[in-house]
Amino acid sequence: MTSREDFGRSKVFARMLGVVITLAVSMLASHGAVADDGFNGPTFRKGMWRFVRTMELVSPSNVRQKLLEREMTRCVDPTQAMKATFSSPSIGNCHSSRPEKISNKYVFSNRCDYMGPVSTVITVLSDEAYTEVNEVHGQAPRMDRVVARRISDCNEDKASLGQPAAAPSEVSRELEQETAEGDPL
Repeated sequence: MTSREDFGRSKVFARMLGVVITLAVSMLASHGAVADDGFNGPTFRKGMWRFVRTMELVSPSNVRQKLLEREMTRCVDPTQAMKATFSSPSIGNCHSSRPEKISNKYVFSNRCDYMGPVSTVITVLSDEAYTEVNEVHGQAPRMDRVVARRISDCNEDKASLGQPAAAPSEVSRELEQETAEGDPL
């Protein structure tokens, strides 16, 4: 596989992520902002976070086929994303359940998400690390796993713009190569 194909997949992943963020923001806007005093979920430190996302298809015999594994480093406040997750509204016939806290885990038996009805388990390791596992059941069962870890403080000028303060090294090299070749992004 060429680096051009990898770069194309990176662009598709970035677009998918943008659509997911847009949907989450629009859902929050249409259902009102989440009140800070009503949030009973985990809180995390703002900063530079590394996210590794893995998506897998799951067969009826529990055999897994990896569809996607992507890494992203961004300057974020994960608590804000958790507020969106915990305020998951009902969508159509899908009604979200309230999370149940068991030790360091938050378990949603049913959460309405852009993927459809999902069971979600968020495991809080500290205020600087967590994992989130979303399992979609139905005709095309799949698992979406995110491993998140805070790695440093942010570069303030980039953080204030909401831009990624650093990109994974492979993507940076590919962008430099594409730019040198004269290809438009």
